[in-house]
Amino acid sequence: MAKVLGLGGLFFKSPDPGKLLAWYSQWLGMGDGKNSIEFLPQTLPANCFTVWSPFPANTDYFAPSDHRFMFNLIVDDLDEALGQVHLGGGQVVGEIEEHEYGRFGWFLDPDGNKVELWQPPLPGRVGRPD
Repeated sequence: MAKVLGLGGLFFKSPDPGKLLAWYSQWLGMGDGKNSIEFLPQTLPANCFTVWSPFPANTDYFAPSDHRFMFNLIVDDLDEALGQVHLGGGQVVGEIEEHEYGRFGWFLDPDGNKVELWQPPLPGRVGRPD
């Protein structure tokens, strides 16, 4: 049987894709703000991984966004990234959480998407959660 090997992309609608790409490029250093952004395996931290997880329809984990999805982006400095997002007009939501598998913070982007930022632990510290 053929098996899925990983997440090949995340595709979603935006009222102004160019503006949203430019915002992420300016405030989180993602790509050059043109068309799409690629994350190459060799640029990712050793302790990161991709999670694909359906949530129950009545979850409030994506609040205050009313969208049916949430992004999780890997960052190298959570505190600095949240500060940059705030300066760029993003709405930081909730409190930073620290777990053995990393630190997490959240914000709403200009389109109202809830985004989870994840700073993985340093290599050799811990593995992924079960």
